[in-house]
Amino acid sequence: MNRAGRLPGLLRRKPQIAVTESYGLRTLHLGGEAIQSAMRIDDPYALALDYTRCMTAFLLFHPEPRAALMIGLGGGSLPKFFHRRLRRVRTRAVELDARVVAAAREQFALPPDDERLSIEIGDGVQALAPECCDVLAIDGFDDGEQVASLASGDFYDACFLALAEPGIMAVNFMSDDPKLDVYVRRLERAFGGAVLTMPALTDPNLIAFAVKGGPKRIAWDALRRRAARLEARLGLPFRRYVGALKRTNAGTARDLIIVPDADSRTPKGGSK
Repeated sequence: MNRAGRLPGLLRRKPQIAVTESYGLRTLHLGGEAIQSAMRIDDPYALALDYTRCMTAFLLFHPEPRAALMIGLGGGSLPKFFHRRLRRVRTRAVELDARVVAAAREQFALPPDDERLSIEIGDGVQALAPECCDVLAIDGFDDGEQVASLASGDFYDACFLALAEPGIMAVNFMSDDPKLDVYVRRLERAFGGAVLTMPALTDPNLIAFAVKGGPKRIAWDALRRRAARLEARLGLPFRRYVGALKRTNAGTARDLIIVPDADSRTPKGGSK
């Protein structure tokens, strides 16, 4: 979880930022006990939280990204990972709260800006521009709730336009959010139905992947081969991600369906 913004129109005191350490893990908190970001002190560039690792499953569908835009920074886990491990990617991250950026710089090993990394203080909604990226990561919460401006139909429409083709968006949701189905339907409308969901392996999160361009379906065997290569390269359990995708999305015995046909009646999980 990352509380990356404030709900528009509300006058409230900014939440207190706290950083704690326990058992070799440094954690960021905003106004409460919930962990917004975490870093392994002995390995600052590793992805310490399961849901951040699961967000990298977008590489199964877009394995050679060039430009990433991230809305919501927290401790900077994903920007750091991209900067260290995906060296062909230019990464831009936008965070509303300047104090969060300062904490990430000072206590979470977020490196200084360079030709491949840019951290900005501002409104993520305003950061979107047509075809400005081919990977878009959204991880914004306000007091444990999805930021309304980052979950509206208009915002998802703007995200679709912001992606070059082919491109992909990864969105972090809390799996127990009562409006989760509403958000996913909004994504599906914006992306013409090309939305896949994947529960995090251990965290109480659900990651949605919205795809622009590319094939309407992909063979499971091809996904497994790609997962094996990514797993060997990045050290993350991509083959488990394929299994999670198979359990929760429409498919056949042969293929994962990315864009369902208009008359498709295949239920989610139909490829077990």
